[in-house]
Amino acid sequence: MDVKNEVVPNDPEQIGKLMEPGPDGPIFMVNLLKFKDRAEYADGRETDLTGREAYAIYGRAVAEILPRFGGKPVFVGDVTFLSLGQVEELWDEVAIASYPARADMVRMSMSPEWQEISVHRTAGLKGQLNIETVAPPGLEGSDWNPGR
Repeated sequence: MDVKNEVVPNDPEQIGKLMEPGPDGPIFMVNLLKFKDRAEYADGRETDLTGREAYAIYGRAVAEILPRFGGKPVFVGDVTFLSLGQVEELWDEVAIASYPARADMVRMSMSPEWQEISVHRTAGLKGQLNIETVAPPGLEGSDWNPGR
């Protein structure tokens, strides 16, 4: 399995699929995050922030706008140990957010308020994986699915 961290989508096929309706019902976006040692802003501003600190500015702001698009934060946690498998480098943090549908996540990421705060996201991230997931049939409303 080849894994490639990215900060913005670059694959036209992947972008095209993102614009499709997606699965019925809620989605849970699993974000595997890798931070830069030092934040680097595209506009060249000086900063003493670490990548994690810059991303935290984004994270707090996105948690506030998520509900406007039907979304909500489900979980955020630091990666501390890889208990199975092997990767060259571990991610630093895992964040999960739920949305009523893929279109709601896309709408949020195209909104002016998200665009404004995303500068902190790109300044802080070395790379990430975004993985869309859905609850398996029968577990939609269970304790195994706390995002609902």
